[in-house]
Amino acid sequence: MCGIWGTFGVDGSLTPACHKCFSCIEHRGPDAWRIEQDVREPLAILGFRRLAIVDGLHGMQPMRLHQYPRTTLVCNGEIYNFKRLQTQYEFPYETKCDVEAIIHTYHKFGMEDTVKKLDGVFAFCLIDGEKRKIYLARDPYGVRPLFKLHDEVNGVMAIASEGKGLMGLKIKSNETTTLGQFPPGHFEVWSILDNGKVKKDYTEQYFKPGTPPRFEPFVAEYVLKNMDLKEKTAYLLEAACRKRLMAERRIGCLLSGGLDSSLITALVVKLAKEEKLPYKIQTFAIGMDDSPDLAAARTVAEYLGTEHHEVKFTEEDIKEELDNVIYHLESHDITTIRASLPMYLLSKYIKKNTETTVVFSGEGADELAQGYIYFRDAPSPKAGHEESKRLLSDIYLYDGLRADRTTSAFSLELRVPFLDIQFTHHYLSIDPTLRQPQNGIEKYLLRSSFDKSGLLPDAILWRHKEAFSDGVASLKKSLFTTLSEIISERLPEEDIIYKGVQPTTKEAKYYRYIFEVSFPGQHHFTPYYWMPKWVQVTDPSARFIKHYAASSSVNN
Repeated sequence: MCGIWGTFGVDGSLTPACHKCFSCIEHRGPDAWRIEQDVREPLAILGFRRLAIVDGLHGMQPMRLHQYPRTTLVCNGEIYNFKRLQTQYEFPYETKCDVEAIIHTYHKFGMEDTVKKLDGVFAFCLIDGEKRKIYLARDPYGVRPLFKLHDEVNGVMAIASEGKGLMGLKIKSNETTTLGQFPPGHFEVWSILDNGKVKKDYTEQYFKPGTPPRFEPFVAEYVLKNMDLKEKTAYLLEAACRKRLMAERRIGCLLSGGLDSSLITALVVKLAKEEKLPYKIQTFAIGMDDSPDLAAARTVAEYLGTEHHEVKFTEEDIKEELDNVIYHLESHDITTIRASLPMYLLSKYIKKNTETTVVFSGEGADELAQGYIYFRDAPSPKAGHEESKRLLSDIYLYDGLRADRTTSAFSLELRVPFLDIQFTHHYLSIDPTLRQPQNGIEKYLLRSSFDKSGLLPDAILWRHKEAFSDGVASLKKSLFTTLSEIISERLPEEDIIYKGVQPTTKEAKYYRYIFEVSFPGQHHFTPYYWMPKWVQVTDPSARFIKHYAASSSVNN
């Protein structure tokens, strides 16, 4: 996890406005920073905020290689198959940094094939000074963020890891100026004109959910050919965790006690022992008082023997950090903000109290494996399959965004094995009827794939899904109640009409009001409110769906 930033076609040198914008993403890379203006391209400026995870000595960016001195790269990402690419194509690496593979692969195959050969998560900008081309690309599910500003009339383009890094640029605005997220699974090609301005050549989508790996997969097909469906599912998820152990910083796991985070934690603990990591895996759980999540996470941690950290938050913590959460999220979506509060507070604790820098999490499982309760109401297996693909296509706007921003706010690097390309391709290729909830149990196939493994207690493996408010909140008082009380004290009395999706509840109005303070006019950052499908509800929480039956007991 790092922060990238750049402007192209902007007249003038490095102005105070540029430095101020660049400083807005400092939290993404506190270890070192660099900002450069190429004398050969005076209207091109690149900046990099580094969080050192691999090759702390030689991994600084913008990156140039002796073999390709006119090629410059800034990348926020991890390329898990960089060593395999080096061996396969005999690339003469100059560093031990994984993203160096992007430069070599580009010069051998071109950008269209490069993005397909990368097994990893990434958002990058590559400048080919000889061809006077700029390339932008983002990983298949948007695990790593990328924003782009484009002023077509003035020949200006700018990029940043977060939208806040572009909000303050003093660029002449007109109706053709746009600012928003660069879409996952896409790359773009731009030309640098003779006057230093830029023009977009084209955009291409290279990935959709379910697309098979175009790279040599981490697990070869011959290894899987004699496995049954459940064995294959378990093996590929373990492999997704194994490749993500690539780090020179301490690794830990976010642990709610639910199925997704518990499975990932169990696999990481198992693999850490096999890889002989020189430390015990730390786990981190958060809740209010006697919350069900704290109890369930404690059960998992004791079973796995982790170095467990239990964090309790209060109403005062919510009051203090609610507005900060919205600023870091760059979203006014209701359920995203609610779910981000504990993850933000937990990340704050990890940064302040431990040396863990790389954190594994269970994001992506609900979208991929039909874990949301409303999937029970899917009218057909095909409809469930299409909804799963839709959720995965938009995860970068909601759960993926939440996971990245809440952790990066405190300079942590997130790893999400459920969004591994080989694993998602496998899971989405399974007969849709087998991926539906079975007998009222979501993610039945995923659970049963680990049923006899001994990785987790049965009470956790088959635990009911908790609504966010029920999972982290005290049994004495709902988090909805706490939020309602805080918002009632703060919400301005005037009724504001906004562009884009209209907030209707007090909670939604407050979130939008705070969002507009930092991101005025950027309502499209949240194109729609996340809501369950096929059910008639006015609130996105699972607790309002008729099937919801989570219990405070981890033995349920």
